[in-house]
Amino acid sequence: MDFVHILAASGGVASDLKAVGENLQQQFGLHGQLLISQMVGFLIFAFLLKKFAFGPIQAMLEQRRERIAAGEEKLKRIEKQLADSEVTTAAAIAKANEEAVRLIAEAKEGAAAFAEQKSQEAITQAQQILTKAAAAGNADRERISTELKREFGRLVAATTSQVTGKVLTADDQQRINEEALSKVGN
Repeated sequence: MDFVHILAASGGVASDLKAVGENLQQQFGLHGQLLISQMVGFLIFAFLLKKFAFGPIQAMLEQRRERIAAGEEKLKRIEKQLADSEVTTAAAIAKANEEAVRLIAEAKEGAAAFAEQKSQEAITQAQQILTKAAAAGNADRERISTELKREFGRLVAATTSQVTGKVLTADDQQRINEEALSKVGN
């Protein structure tokens, strides 16, 4: 029974709706045929905008998004490569530093060995010079001593001959020289 009342009431509502519709048509100037043609024109305009304006713009925006994503991916790869190259560079620098320290140590050892060798050579040369100087000094001393002995013997013989007033023979001179030299040598 309620259903019947609803249908009966709906007949009244339908007439109310029709009145509201007519009222809207008069107020807003809505005419059925004109409204349909405007809707078809709007749909055609919307389709054309979507196809020729929004479609290319959306495609361009999608391409930009893809390029930006590709750029970000490249940036990440570059950052990773940079980090890897920094690690590689740091390792190369550390290796070069180790090599430099090793070379410096070898150079110091070589320099120390070279300095020691040159020092020994200098000591040897100095000893040779001292030995030669001592030998030369001894030779000069012997030569001078021999000359002095000869001169001393000549002076003794000359003095003896003047004191005694006689001329000494070679044997006398020899004997006097030996006696004088033996006294001087002691």
